[in-house]
Amino acid sequence: MKKPVFLEKLLKPKDRTFGTVLLNLNLLSALMAIVVGMLFGLIIMLISNPSQALGGFGAIIISPITGGPRVIGQVLYFATPLILTGLGVGFAFKTGLFNIGASGQFTMGGYAAIMIGVYGGNLGGFQWVIGILVATVAGAAWASIPGLLKAYANVHEVISSIMMNYIGMYLVNYLIRKTCYNSLKNESLAVMPSANIPKMGLNHIFPGSFVNGGFIIALIAVAVVYIILQKTTFGYELKAVGYNKDAAKYAGINEKKSIVYSMMISGALCGLGGALIYLAGTGKQYTVVDILANEGFNGIVVALLGLSHPIGVALGALFIGYITVGGFNMQLYDFVPEIINIITATIIYSAACALIFKGLFHKIFKKKSAAIDLNGHPIENLRAVSDAPPPPEPQDQQKKGGER
Repeated sequence: MKKPVFLEKLLKPKDRTFGTVLLNLNLLSALMAIVVGMLFGLIIMLISNPSQALGGFGAIIISPITGGPRVIGQVLYFATPLILTGLGVGFAFKTGLFNIGASGQFTMGGYAAIMIGVYGGNLGGFQWVIGILVATVAGAAWASIPGLLKAYANVHEVISSIMMNYIGMYLVNYLIRKTCYNSLKNESLAVMPSANIPKMGLNHIFPGSFVNGGFIIALIAVAVVYIILQKTTFGYELKAVGYNKDAAKYAGINEKKSIVYSMMISGALCGLGGALIYLAGTGKQYTVVDILANEGFNGIVVALLGLSHPIGVALGALFIGYITVGGFNMQLYDFVPEIINIITATIIYSAACALIFKGLFHKIFKKKSAAIDLNGHPIENLRAVSDAPPPPEPQDQQKKGGER
């Protein structure tokens, strides 16, 4: 049945183009954040070494593309753990929670994977699979603590998850020294070769790089999170609680369980990221130092850059991996490693500006947009249309068989 004409004319652009306009604003705000970060990095380079600044800046932009398959594989390797931590933080964002404890959950998952990798030799070819599963459970269990505190004691998840970061770091440092410690290098023992994640054919596509099957696992996680959030009733309930907890409770949704489940899924993804980096077969071990894992905090920025959308998070992680690999070549232009770290950090943390640009562009588009009808034609006089009388009520048809 066709809708009344007056109703068609009263529909505004936000009713007709909600998805496309919102998507364009999100992409535009994220791109602007990247541009601002890159320009700020260029300014730092011009101040520190003006004669080599343009060459060094070009190394960030061009060298990963011109480096061949090996360099591209390195980009994928550095992006792999960031995809998982970004997914974890973004999943919590989508459900109305701010999981700033990704670093602690990443560390707990990494420790669980290392323990299976060091002492799980009797598992045979399933050692790396069990290591990934145990790390996922460890991250979920660690994240459940701030989730339970939020749900049943109304403790803000930012406060509790920050505390859990430091508790997790010091706890893992203590456990490493007691269980699998290499005192000569102040790091964890090397995992067994059977615990390393297989290359899954990526070594033939990107020969000489560190990329392995962990990247494929990360892409599978992206697809699973997308399906949960967009295609399932469970994901709808989690997002409903995030948007309005009271309304969700009125609709019959158990808001307390939803909060705990959301934090556990977020922590599980971060814990999985820890497994993928320590079971990658690259010789990377857990170093016993009192420093929080950068992958957790970078995951927060990746989630902001990707606007918490699973696909956007993956693209944001690839961008961070890209500029990280490009930064390694800046040393050819007389930039010391400290300058590289400063520029990389500046570009990363400028991604938080995506939210600012999103609000700014939303206001601009809202002011300049004009009302349109369902056929896409602009309505020049919206007031005249809104004052139009409604159509007459349809007359009752005579009942078959006559009046009784």
